[in-house]
Amino acid sequence: MRSKDIGHHISAQFNAELEEIRSKVLTMGGLVEQQTLDAVRALVEGDSELGETAILNDYKVNALEVTIDEECSQILARRQPTAGDLRLVVAIIKTITDLERIGDEAEKIGHLAVHLAGMEGNKQHFNAINALGEHVHTMIHDALDAFARLDVEQALAVAKMDSKVDEQYNGITRQLITYMMEDPRSITRSLDVMWAARALERIGDHATNICEYVIYLVRGKDVRHTSIEQMEEAARKH
Repeated sequence: MRSKDIGHHISAQFNAELEEIRSKVLTMGGLVEQQTLDAVRALVEGDSELGETAILNDYKVNALEVTIDEECSQILARRQPTAGDLRLVVAIIKTITDLERIGDEAEKIGHLAVHLAGMEGNKQHFNAINALGEHVHTMIHDALDAFARLDVEQALAVAKMDSKVDEQYNGITRQLITYMMEDPRSITRSLDVMWAARALERIGDHATNICEYVIYLVRGKDVRHTSIEQMEEAARKH
């Protein structure tokens, strides 16, 4: 076998390894997406059984993170990738960390759903929680789609959605504070709802982080801790 053929064979095998890891990231993303949907629905509908499902599914997410992380470490050690391949491995390691944290936030909402399911109280705030949950779910879904297709424009669009999440979260917080002041008996329940809203706001942040890694992967620019305008400029520079 000629050296050129050997190089081609190694390259093809390496590409297959990278593609398999990328596929596992998307599987992990799908699990996290469903976990978030289940947790929010459990909270809004008072479904403790579905809340338990969201809690228990977190171990699957954690197990996938460990598996993918280990495979990335092996690739770094054996293949010593450079340039674009190295960026892909780094982006994957960072992405699975944020996916695992989304899973943790969904697990928290699951616990709150179980706790609140047995409590009496005003459920008017759940409409706002549901709307926030839908918005955040769209961010997760579209961030994963941007990652799958290496779509910088979509990554930017998702990052821009985060300001709307922050607005919704602040609105829910103001409503709950007013409600607690008017009826001190509602404080315990309202605080739980507030924690759920906070968890959703954090999920939005993690989805935004994934979009930043997509821009880093495609453009080679680290856009963490930058403004949307700076992110846009980096993303559109070829």
